[in-house]
Amino acid sequence: MTNTPEILPKRARARRVLFVAFPDVGLLDLTGAQTVFWAATKAMEARGLPGYERITASPAGGLVRSAEGLELQTVALRQCRAASVDTLIVPGSPHMDGVLEHSAPLVQWLRRASARTRRTASVCSGAFLLAAAGLLDHKRATTHWLMFDRMKERFPTVEIDRDAIFVQQGAVWTSAGVTAGIDLAMALVEADCGHDVAMEVARELVVYLKRPGGQSQFSALLRSQAETSPAFEELNLWICAHLQREDLTVEFLAERARMSPRNFARQYKEKTGRTPAKAVEVFRLEAAKRLLEDSIRHIDQIATQCGFGDEERMRVTFQRHLGVAPRDYRRRFARR
Repeated sequence: MTNTPEILPKRARARRVLFVAFPDVGLLDLTGAQTVFWAATKAMEARGLPGYERITASPAGGLVRSAEGLELQTVALRQCRAASVDTLIVPGSPHMDGVLEHSAPLVQWLRRASARTRRTASVCSGAFLLAAAGLLDHKRATTHWLMFDRMKERFPTVEIDRDAIFVQQGAVWTSAGVTAGIDLAMALVEADCGHDVAMEVARELVVYLKRPGGQSQFSALLRSQAETSPAFEELNLWICAHLQREDLTVEFLAERARMSPRNFARQYKEKTGRTPAKAVEVFRLEAAKRLLEDSIRHIDQIATQCGFGDEERMRVTFQRHLGVAPRDYRRRFARR
C-alpha cells in the first residue's frame, strides 16, 4: 500500500463512494466509514478541493432496516452506474448466514460492479459477500474474528489474516470487525487525500489515524483486560506506562500487586496464560511496533524507550515473535 496522496485537481469532481445496504446490515459497519468520508469531504472542501460524494444503495432501493432496527433510505443499485463509482464499500451483518441465503442478485451485482470501480472494500462480515462474488479467491483477507472459522469452511480459497485490522490486496480491501471499518476508511482517506487531511479527520472524530497495536486486531493490553482480574488490569496499565524501566522483575511487580512473588507469578500465569516476564516482553514488543510504524526515531532509541536496553535484544525479540528484524518491520509497515 502506498501512502502517496492522490490529490485531485481543483476542478475535478468529487470521488463517488457507494455504500451497499441490505436488510439486517450492521449499522456501525455502514455509518462508521460514512462518517470518515463525510469529515474528509469537509476538510478537502475547506482547501478548495473536492471531497467525496456518498451514496447509500440497496438492491431494491427504498427503506432498508438495519440489524439494530434503524431504517435507512437508499437508492436502487440499478440506478448507480458502476463506472462512475470510485470506491465500493460493502458492510457486514451480525446475521450474515441469513443474508447470504438471499444475496444471489447482490452478489452478481458486486461481481460485475467491482470490475468497473477503482477499489472495492468490505467492513466486518461484508467480506463474505466479496468472497461469494469471487473477489477474494486466493487472496489474503480478514473479517470479524468470530467468523474466521466460518469463512474458512465456506470459502476455503480465501487466505484469512487473523491478526490484521485491514488488508489490501490490489484493488480489494477487507477489514476486521465493526469499528475496524473506521480504520479502513481512515487508510483510504489518507491514500487519497494525504496525511494532513487524514489527521484532521482523526482529530475531529476523536479516533486514531492508526490505532495502538498497529496491525493487530487485539492489542496485548486489550487481551489482558479481557482475561485478568481488576488487580492485574491496573498493574498492566502501569507496566505499559513504564516500559522504559529496567526493574520490571517478578519481585518488583509482585510488590506493586501486594502479593508474594511466588503467589503473584502463579496467579498471573493462571489468569493470562503468560508469565509476568513474558507479558512485559510482549508489551514492550507492541510499543516498539507502534514507534516503528509511526515515528522516525532511530532503532536504538526505540529499543531504549521500550525497555529492551539495546537494539540487539529488541532484534532477538522481534525475530522470536514476528520472524522479522525491527528494520524489516519498519520497511513493511511504516507510514511513508
